[in-house]
Amino acid sequence: MRGIGHDDAVTSGPGSAAHRAEVLVVGDLNPDLVLTGDVVPRFGQAEQLLDAASLVVGGSGAITAHGLARLGRDVALLAAVGDDDLGHVMTTRLAAAGVDSGLVLVRAGVPTGVTVVLSRGDDRSMLTLPGAVDTLTADEVVGAATGLVGSGLRHVHVASYFLQPGLARDLPAVLVELRGLGLTTSLDTNADPADRWEGVDALLPHLDVLLPNRAEALALGDDSDPRRAAVALAARGPLTVVKVGSRGAFAATADGELVEEAGSPVEAIDTTGAGDTFDAAFLAAWLDGAGLATALHRAVTAGGHSVLHTGGTAGQPTTAELEAQGATP
Repeated sequence: MRGIGHDDAVTSGPGSAAHRAEVLVVGDLNPDLVLTGDVVPRFGQAEQLLDAASLVVGGSGAITAHGLARLGRDVALLAAVGDDDLGHVMTTRLAAAGVDSGLVLVRAGVPTGVTVVLSRGDDRSMLTLPGAVDTLTADEVVGAATGLVGSGLRHVHVASYFLQPGLARDLPAVLVELRGLGLTTSLDTNADPADRWEGVDALLPHLDVLLPNRAEALALGDDSDPRRAAVALAARGPLTVVKVGSRGAFAATADGELVEEAGSPVEAIDTTGAGDTFDAAFLAAWLDGAGLATALHRAVTAGGHSVLHTGGTAGQPTTAELEAQGATP
């Protein structure tokens, strides 16, 4: 494992604090500035007036961790932020939501990442400054997980693989070590800004669950049909759960079985973070030993609930809210 390399560039969360988590989420924590209204940019010094602007918790890892906390799970987030106001605000908001944010690392001299989301209801465009996101190391991930094993850690979820090329290089070995600790693992790669989709093949044998959306499944599975792509990915190791937006989701098992869950069309206000909310609900059900059909139903219901609000966390349901919508355990 490669070390951090610059001791004077890193400080961490409270080292003396006792951390407890059933799930450790590894990934990104940054603010999303969600803009709605006339969001298609026009250059030439044109000024456009918006309907709304919201500064919310962002980053696939942070939104997933927040969603697990909403569902009553003990969850910790390992991520990196800058030593700045944005990093402080994001960490504080996560802690207030019940996420153990004491493992969030603060990097001196590096800004907190930030994403500007241009939202048009059922579609969006994102402009991202990675900032501190790509500074997590393999040693930090294994160290955080090892430290949590005695407190009941069962599962490690990795988010935003393609935004963390430094960690990605070492992730196969990390996953081997995590499984050696008796932990299960999952991955949501999210999109690849470079559109190369490299490196994931080496991870598949060491993953229990892979959580792509339809476009990601097509790219990762190198197939024009999402179901064939999912079956091919699952044959390499992980249960592959594919999100298809308002149409629901489906899962492919290692033996080629497909389980599908139809979605319920809604008038989306903002789709930011819906896939991460889906991930949280699916993993919570899966960790409880729910059948695939039940886990998919809960996840699709949670994702549908999320898009009725602006930002990735405002519409995340509690367990009681899921059950009120018929998504029973």
